[in-house]
Amino acid sequence: MQETAGIWQAVLGELELTLSRGNFVTWFKNTQLLDFTTDKAIIGVPNIFIKQQLERRYNDLIKDVLGKNGVSPEEIRYEIYSAPSMKSKRSTDDSVELPESMGNKYVGETRRSGVAHKYRQGLNSRYTFENFIVGSSNELAYAACQAIAQKPGEKYNPLFLYGGVGIGKTHLIQAVGNEILKNNPKAHIVYISTEQFIQEFLDAIRFKKNTDFAGYYRSADVLIVDDIQFIAGKEKTQEEFFHTFNALHQANKQIIISSDKPPRDIPTLEERLRSRFAWGMSIDMQTPDFETRCAIVQSKAQSNNLNLSPDVVEYLANLVHSNIRELEGVLNQLLAYCEMRGLDPDIKIAEAIFSGSVAGPKRITPKQILEHTARYYSVDLEDLMSPKRDKEIVVPRQVAMHLLRTELKLSFPKIARECGRKDHTTAIHAVDKITKELAVNPQLRQQVVELKGRMYV
Repeated sequence: MQETAGIWQAVLGELELTLSRGNFVTWFKNTQLLDFTTDKAIIGVPNIFIKQQLERRYNDLIKDVLGKNGVSPEEIRYEIYSAPSMKSKRSTDDSVELPESMGNKYVGETRRSGVAHKYRQGLNSRYTFENFIVGSSNELAYAACQAIAQKPGEKYNPLFLYGGVGIGKTHLIQAVGNEILKNNPKAHIVYISTEQFIQEFLDAIRFKKNTDFAGYYRSADVLIVDDIQFIAGKEKTQEEFFHTFNALHQANKQIIISSDKPPRDIPTLEERLRSRFAWGMSIDMQTPDFETRCAIVQSKAQSNNLNLSPDVVEYLANLVHSNIRELEGVLNQLLAYCEMRGLDPDIKIAEAIFSGSVAGPKRITPKQILEHTARYYSVDLEDLMSPKRDKEIVVPRQVAMHLLRTELKLSFPKIARECGRKDHTTAIHAVDKITKELAVNPQLRQQVVELKGRMYV
């Protein structure tokens, strides 16, 4: 039983990297490998619906990943398994325990090799530029990543992408690696999560493999590090990463880093690392706007061979405002519900499923946008809608007009009327000015992100 648990941990770890977060959680979170022989493998699932999905959609993928982990059955059987807990157990042997956030793909390899260097996760081939949805919130990051993919080490080195959870940072930075590999299959691309880097460093110390560890990372042509914020407070790991960074940068090798916050806001980050992260280009990836969210829903639905009506797409896009993973999870819930009942998804079904699940208003009103903007900038609503031209009034008014346009898609005459103006050219000028300013002003971008967050609470 312990052997099957270890193998399935490794399989789940690779599946989590191969699939989107929404699909992995929906179909694989509560599964177990119950038994296996050379003839067949038996996988326990919690219900008939998941059993059908794994049989229809994921059987070949599961068989392939099992084969990579030393299990090559001729047949895979799925059985409904009603154990008290379907949660996979973690390894209890003498190997170093891996962080929960990493999954446990690597436990079996650790047991065999005794050192972490043998079980790196690598790039997910599904993360490409072609299936990345570009919008106003991420177009600068997308352009920078494309430029790097064409000339790694020559432009924007290092590239530091930061932004909230679930907005596509991991997809984009891995797309760079996949594009470079497509252009140069011999390139040495190292993609690593910060948790994995930390774990490998600890393993290197434990097994006295420091030279092997350093050599691997410092020989990379491109080093891609995800979620660097987790290195904060770990002095020895920061020191090792500092030397790795210096070695690669000195050799004109490309470094790409992601984080949930800019370098200046990462607590207990050494100043020498903070300054190096600022050497190249830092880009704030914002929460996706309404059009981008609609495009994401349409793209994900089409990847499941399904065309959703525009009203369903817009409804789902309005359910989740800041997290693409949650947006995909909402879509998966709708598709799973309809497939289980043999229904075609429509707006009535979507409303019935999600009517009580939305944390904020599905559709904010123009008045609410104006009120939130005035409150955020500490100005009176009356002044915001007055002819006053004071700077402390003009900027909030222009931001409000920008939000009325981007969030509610109001026409310029309608925006002008909502803000107490007669001439709609004022609204055109305001929206154009704020749009351009957001591309070059990080402080304003942060203000707009915070303001939108408060609007939908």
